[in-house]
Amino acid sequence: MSATALEAVLRRDRWIVAASLAALTMIAWAYIFWLARSMYSDDTAMQGMDAASLDAMMMSGFRPWTMTELAVTLLMWMVMMIGMMTPSAAPMILLYARVGRHSEVEGKPLAATGFFLGGYFLAWMAFACAATLGQWALESTLLLTPMMTSASGIFSGIMLIAVGLFQWTPLKDICLRQCQAPVMFIHRHGGFRRDPPGSVALGFRHGMYCVGCCWALMGLLFIGGVMNVLWIAAVAIFVLAEKLVARGRWFSRLSGLALCAAGLWLLGTAIL
Repeated sequence: MSATALEAVLRRDRWIVAASLAALTMIAWAYIFWLARSMYSDDTAMQGMDAASLDAMMMSGFRPWTMTELAVTLLMWMVMMIGMMTPSAAPMILLYARVGRHSEVEGKPLAATGFFLGGYFLAWMAFACAATLGQWALESTLLLTPMMTSASGIFSGIMLIAVGLFQWTPLKDICLRQCQAPVMFIHRHGGFRRDPPGSVALGFRHGMYCVGCCWALMGLLFIGGVMNVLWIAAVAIFVLAEKLVARGRWFSRLSGLALCAAGLWLLGTAIL
């Protein structure tokens, strides 16, 4: 195959990567919609119960999770993280594909893009495990309803204030800068890798910066509803905007002030 023909094939590969990311995102969101719809049906059935039955259900306390419930909850968080974070990871993944195309033409191929993407998602799968444990802890202390929404105005207010304050921390700034500038991240960490293990490790490192930037924002899901599709979409759009806005640092800090204000108002309302 001539160099020109090879370059033409590799150029199409970048479009294939973009289409694959879009398909992966749509599949994840389709699962989220399906799961949310199933939960909405359960919620509708609960609304048909009389007040005494609902009170008895809430007062009965926490029922320990079965292994099936644990697995389903973990899968839910994993798929949700893929659906929410793939769009914001797309610039880095497409950059990898572009550099890989040029490296292939020069006879110095990189490891396949999937290895880097796998490392990135590995970091978010670790977060999904932590989020699952967090949900279990909140349900066991009756701070979440059976429909996975906040059961306490005080808890919601404290959570909003905590997330708002995190938006002002140095950790947030450091991680956000790494996520906003893919090229800078690559230069600081020695460039893309040609070996699959090195590519996975680099993707995982980038994913950990992304987790460090966004983990607190994911806590907002416990307020608006872990399976509230509109709330999930709002958080995902905010995460994407935070990384794409040129002045993302100030965007984050202004949003932090707004979250703190909302938390104080909610906390005051709950206490008074």
